[in-house]
Order: sequence, then C-alpha cells, then structure tokens
Amino acid sequence: MKTNPGRFFEDYTLGEVIRHAVPRTVGLGERALYHALYPARGALYSSDEFAKGVGLKASPLDDLVAFHTVFGKTVPDISLNAVANLGYAEGRWLLPVWPGDTLRSESEVIGLKETSSGATGVVWVRTRGINQHGDVVLEYVRWVMVRKRRREVVVPVHVPELASVVDPGALVVPEGLDFSCYDFGLAGEGHRWGDYAVGEVIDHVDAVTVEEAEHMLATRLWQNTAKVHFDVTQREDGKRLIYGGHVISLARSLSFNGLANAQMIVALNAGAHANPCFAGDTVRAWSEVLDRAETTVPSVGALRLRLVATRGKAGELRGGDGKYLPEVLLDLDYWALVPR
Repeated sequence: MKTNPGRFFEDYTLGEVIRHAVPRTVGLGERALYHALYPARGALYSSDEFAKGVGLKASPLDDLVAFHTVFGKTVPDISLNAVANLGYAEGRWLLPVWPGDTLRSESEVIGLKETSSGATGVVWVRTRGINQHGDVVLEYVRWVMVRKRRREVVVPVHVPELASVVDPGALVVPEGLDFSCYDFGLAGEGHRWGDYAVGEVIDHVDAVTVEEAEHMLATRLWQNTAKVHFDVTQREDGKRLIYGGHVISLARSLSFNGLANAQMIVALNAGAHANPCFAGDTVRAWSEVLDRAETTVPSVGALRLRLVATRGKAGELRGGDGKYLPEVLLDLDYWALVPR
C-alpha cells in the first residue's frame, strides 16, 4: 500500500519523535493571503518602516502565519483522523519568522489516554517549528481526539502535567525590539500597557460571517489535510468543520479594535475550541485582561489576554453548570507584547 491512511490512536507510542514531511519556504505571498483572509491590521506585521521604527530589521511574518504553517505540517501525522483538536498549552514564539525562511516541524508524543467510549483516544504532542538554520522558532503542546482503528487494542495511559500559564520570565522579546519611539498614530490607537486593568473586558464590536470558500482557501494555504475540514462524509451532519486556526485568526484580527497595540503574540497559555464552527456562522470577539507583566525591555510590557470567539454576546462564556455556552467557539489565553 503506497497511500497514507493516517495514524489511528493505537499507532502512537509515548516518547516517539515524528519528523513531519514537506518543509515550506514562506514569504510575502503568505502575508498577502493572510491579510486578505482576515481583517489583520497590526502595524508591526503590515509595515517594514513601522517595524524598523521599533528596532527590527523589517516586518516579520505574522505570528499566526508561523503558527499555522508549523501546525499544518503536523496534520498528516497527528490529526488526519482526528475527531477534534481539543486544546493548547505551553506555547512560545522564540524567534521571528522572516520572509524567505524555510520552516519544518517535528512533534514528540508526550501523552496518551483512551476515551470512555473506546472508539477514540486523546494524543498529546509537543510540536516545534524549526527554521533553515536549525533554530526553534515556535513550540507548543496540543492534544487531539483521534479515532481508533480497533477498539480491542489497549494503549498504556499517560497524561502529561502541563503548566497552566507560561511564566512571564520565559517570554522572549525579539532581539532589538524597542517601543521607546513607538508611533501610536500609525498604530491606530493610543492605549499603552498601563491603560489596561486586570479584569477589564473589551468588546471588539466588529463581526465576520464565515464563508465556506474562505475557510477552504485558508485550510489549503496552511496545507492542513485533516479530513473533517474537506470531506462532508466525515461527519454525520454532512458539514465541513471550520479549521480551529481559522477561528483563532479571525478573533485575533477582530481584536485590533481595542487592542491595536498588542502587536506580537509571544506565548500561548491555554486554548479550547469550545464548540464547532461552520460556514454561515457570524463570529464576534471579546477579550478579558487576565494579567500584566514587565519584560526584559523597559519600553515593552506584556499583557495576558483571554480572547473569546463567539456567536453570542461579549462577556458571556459559561453557563450555570460551568460548561461553555453553545455560542462560544474559542477560549484562548495568550501573552502579547504592548508598548509601555
């Protein structure tokens, strides 16, 4: 058999390292398509001159371009037979990705647990994105529910212990970044790090209705081959599941209105795709300020933010039973760099 049917739950071994196929050279084409697909307007990722004004050699590629590219490489080995991508933890952006860089991915299996149904299991992996110099540019943990090929196969259980929050002391500020001469007028808002209060909730006001064509283009752009995103026979309802990363990028881009100066994502503390998203859904976003931290650069502060994508109202997250409301699509906890 020469074709790849994808891995099933019992095909994973704790501790194995998977080198994912097909490295990818990324450039300004990816940036153009990313900005066409999402209402992305962050100044640092839009303008070489703005980036030079804050100490970088040019504008790097968007942080989520790097994430989607690295993630997409892993799909044929990790989530081709996935039922759902369940969550994220311990994510850090370690180096900027520049136009012309070549990225590849590798993942280590760090956890396995069969679900109570016996038809699926959860696989935890730590994934690293590596550039052409062998430097790790991005790392994160994610866990995925994957179908079993044979119910009778028993897989040893190991659930990894993961940090609930990336320590602010471990945040990496890109070399040279300095917000001392930050141009708030060109950035689009005047809000500094100190203007945000812990507990503050920001309604980002705008909304985007998800289109099937845009989702399909985005998922192909990142070379994400998960069957549930393309093949309507993979779900009983006959719908194609919107790639969770598409929802992340939509929500992050919508958050510009109120967080225009949260220029760079540098860590991913936690994340949950709370409910499925389908074409026709109208996505709104709101954020909650969870924490503030200083960095090693006096002009640069870090905000810990909860970003929620929803079909519902700002500020509404869970019901009285503690479960996510059915309107909530995404609950993402991240650190971003902001001028002080």
